Parts: sequence; structure tokens; C-alpha cells
Amino acid sequence: MPKKQSDPQQPASFEEAMAELDRLVADMEGGELPLEASVAAYKRGSELVKYCAQQLDKVESQVKVLEGEMLKPFAVDEEPS
Repeated sequence: MPKKQSDPQQPASFEEAMAELDRLVADMEGGELPLEASVAAYKRGSELVKYCAQQLDKVESQVKVLEGEMLKPFAVDEEPS
């Protein structure tokens, strides 16, 4: 079954995903989650890590495009006119 575009579990942004991931890690490190909740938190954390990695890949691609189109090295050997 294809994944829906508007998945309610999908974070709104990279920052939101990181904040949720921080909360999950803190809850898991607290050691007070029942086993099922720990497994669910781990699964959700894995999804968030994957989402964050995808977002970082997108940004990296955008930066590479910008570097290729906008940033040019200075020509050291050229004399000013």
C-alpha cells in the first residue's frame, strides 16, 4: 500500500523531528517506560532519524547546487585591468 502524502506521524519540520527525538531519548533513558512503550518509542525514533537524514540529504543537495552555480574560486593568476 503506498504511503500517504499527509501522514499524521510525519513531523512538520526537521526541528520538530529533532525535538520529538530528544523527548523520546529522554523518556527511554529515564528507564520508567514499560516494555511495549519502549519498543514503540524505539520504532518512532527510528522513523524520526530516517526523516532527519532525508531532510539533511535534501539540504546537502541544495548546497551542492548553490556551490556549483554561485560560488566561484578567485582567479589568483589574473592581473587587475
